[in-house]
Amino acid sequence: MNVKESKNQAIFYMVLCSVLWSTAGILIKFLPWNPMVIAGFRSLISAGVYLLYMRYEKTEFQINRYSVLSGITLMGTFVFFVAANKFTTSANAIVLQYSAPIFILILSALFYHQKFRQGDIITVAATSVGISLFFLDKLSGGYMVGNLLALMAGLSFASMFVVTGHADQNSRSSGILLGHVFTAIIGIPFAFFFPTPVTPSIVIVILAMGIFQLGIPYILYGLAIRRCSPLACALISAVEPLLNPVWVFLYNGEVPSFFALIGGTIVISAVVAWSIWSGKAEKAAV
Repeated sequence: MNVKESKNQAIFYMVLCSVLWSTAGILIKFLPWNPMVIAGFRSLISAGVYLLYMRYEKTEFQINRYSVLSGITLMGTFVFFVAANKFTTSANAIVLQYSAPIFILILSALFYHQKFRQGDIITVAATSVGISLFFLDKLSGGYMVGNLLALMAGLSFASMFVVTGHADQNSRSSGILLGHVFTAIIGIPFAFFFPTPVTPSIVIVILAMGIFQLGIPYILYGLAIRRCSPLACALISAVEPLLNPVWVFLYNGEVPSFFALIGGTIVISAVVAWSIWSGKAEKAAV
């Protein structure tokens, strides 16, 4: 497989990862649990899936700076986003979490002295505007604590992309596994303080979340980040918030607003245009 085919495959993995990530919102609607309990048990199941994958790949589990930092940033992404949804609107939480590409530019420049092209910066700005427009009719003021938590989720999300993008395969996989384990350790104890009913349908939904919404997607993400840059993965992951209303539409017929359609068009157009431009720029540089 040549470099171009390998990169195209990585892009496909990241798109599929984002599609599976996007089912979280609709699946959560079926669970009468505290969000921290959901995050904890979802990550516990996902950790099991990822551990099986590591065994299959014969990936060595490592404890080092990169794996621990990857685990902490991934846990922060889960916990801050769940907490943000408790203290602000879900639209605010999603939009602010997807400030991640902006943080990637800042973190990569500060810690890795990486220089970005003008096209990268324009694409990040366009996707940020597009996602904001997508949820414009649902955004609201106030909710300072929740909005700050959502920004922290965005920072953690960006940090996860950057750290795992610069780690070797063993450290990256170990970090993803640790992120799920850390989240399970923090989230599951909330089940002792909040009502957590268990029925066959609830078990099916939490298993679906752990396996298909989180476990398999992070396997796909681990494969994608080998060939795609952290910024590329973050921009492609913008597919996730755009698909949330699609699942809602299929579930209860709620039609996206005019601004949502415009915002979605901007995001998709920006990411597709950037992918084509980036590919041509890399080819010209060879």
